Amino acid sequence: MKINVVESVLKANDAVARENRRRLDAAGVVAVNLMSAPGSGKTLLLEKTIPALAAARCAVLVGDLQTTRDAERLAGIAAQVTQINTGTGCHLTATQVGEGLDSLDLRSIDFLFIENVGNMVCPAAFDLGEHRRAVLLSVPEGDDKVAKYPTLFQPADVILLTKVDLLGVLDYQRSKVYQDLSRINTRAPRIEVSSTTGQGLDRWFAWLKDQRRAQVSDS
Repeated sequence: MKINVVESVLKANDAVARENRRRLDAAGVVAVNLMSAPGSGKTLLLEKTIPALAAARCAVLVGDLQTTRDAERLAGIAAQVTQINTGTGCHLTATQVGEGLDSLDLRSIDFLFIENVGNMVCPAAFDLGEHRRAVLLSVPEGDDKVAKYPTLFQPADVILLTKVDLLGVLDYQRSKVYQDLSRINTRAPRIEVSSTTGQGLDRWFAWLKDQRRAQVSDS
C-alpha cells in the first residue's frame, strides 16, 4: 500500500511537470534545476552567473522552507524572482513550480533557474519540468557524499564541485569523488568552481550558453 501511494504521488507530479515543460518550451525558456545540500553555494553561484549572462534575461524560482533571504539577494540582479516557501516540505514539487510560473512573464526571459530546497535526497525524485539538472557538491561537505547519495548525482546533467578554493585547506580527496562518479554518472560534465576566486566559472557559463543554443536550434 505504501508503494502504491508513493507511485501515485510521483505520477501526479510527473503529469504537472510535463505541463510545466510544455509551457517553458512554448515560451522558449531553458529551465535549470539547481540541487544540493544546504550551504553548497547555490545562491552565490547565481549571483555570479546571472550578471555573466548579460545578453540573456534570467528569472529565478527560489525554494526554501522559510524566509525570503535568498530571493532578496537575487532580486537586484535577476529580471524576475519568485520565492516559494515549502513550510515543512523538503523539496519543491511540480505543482509549486507551476504556481511559480504563473507569477512570471515567461515570454520575457531566456533562462529560468530553480534553486531547489537544500537537500540531497528528496529533490532528486521529483521532476519539476526543468530541462537540465545541475548538482552542486561543495568541498566542505566531504568527499564521501556521492557514494552516500547516489540518487542525486545519477540524473545530473552537470556536476559542479564548488568551493574548490578550500581544497588546500581541508582534508579532501578529490579522486574519491571522481571514482564514485565514474560508477554512477559518466555522462555529466564535471566542473570545478569557486565563486570566491572565479575559478571554473567560465566553463559553467559556457555550458549554460550551450544549453540555450541547443534549445534554440531544436525549436
